[in-house]
Amino acid sequence: MVTSQNTSSQAARAFPRTRWSVVLAARQRAPESAVALETICRAYWYPLYAFVRRSGCSPEDAEDLTQEFFCRLLERRWLDAADRQKGRLRTFLIVAMKRFMAKEWRRAAAQRRGGGQSQVSLNTTIAESRYAAAPPPSLAAEAVFDREWALTLLGLTLERLRAEFAAAGKPGDFEALKGCLTHARGAIDYAAAAERLGASQGAARVAVHRLRKRFREVYREEISQTLADGTDLDAEMRHLAAALGQE
Repeated sequence: MVTSQNTSSQAARAFPRTRWSVVLAARQRAPESAVALETICRAYWYPLYAFVRRSGCSPEDAEDLTQEFFCRLLERRWLDAADRQKGRLRTFLIVAMKRFMAKEWRRAAAQRRGGGQSQVSLNTTIAESRYAAAPPPSLAAEAVFDREWALTLLGLTLERLRAEFAAAGKPGDFEALKGCLTHARGAIDYAAAAERLGASQGAARVAVHRLRKRFREVYREEISQTLADGTDLDAEMRHLAAALGQE
């Protein structure tokens, strides 16, 4: 069962290095397919939920629709159409959601409620709080989806970095330095960073430089794992940067 309380750290632990490998695993009718589907839900349900809400659905309808979408994603073998050679994972998911909204979801929800089948459970309480803090109403539904997709990838990147610091026995260092990731290089307060680290300013400068460099590496990798082979990674990064900047 997937709830909004599932954090991005859980998604990061659950995902293998290649997002498309999860999609392909979910295509197989094997015990692993259920795990793969839940993994996809954990990482990607909120961008789709936000898209549905911005499309004009109530919280209740958005919850039902998103639940049913992920159930049918596996049950109807829609993932058979997913091909890493043919496009972006985000594009596949948003196109599939649009088709679902246009043609199938009300009937599917009615059949499931009548048949007593299990659902992918989503708790929208926290999701609605997050949605309330989302971009202003002037932003179109697809733009909201792209923005939340970019934020999801940023969240996965941060959780991977947090896990790396924890594995190295330095979880406190990450907490002390993570704020430096959001500042322009010239705006970083190295004296404050050094105080938080309990180190010299020189050591703090080195630590910040290494963290920022590693952040860029991991973020690029997170994005690349959602792209078809041969897709322009830099173009996708520019697209997501623009999505984050939309108001």
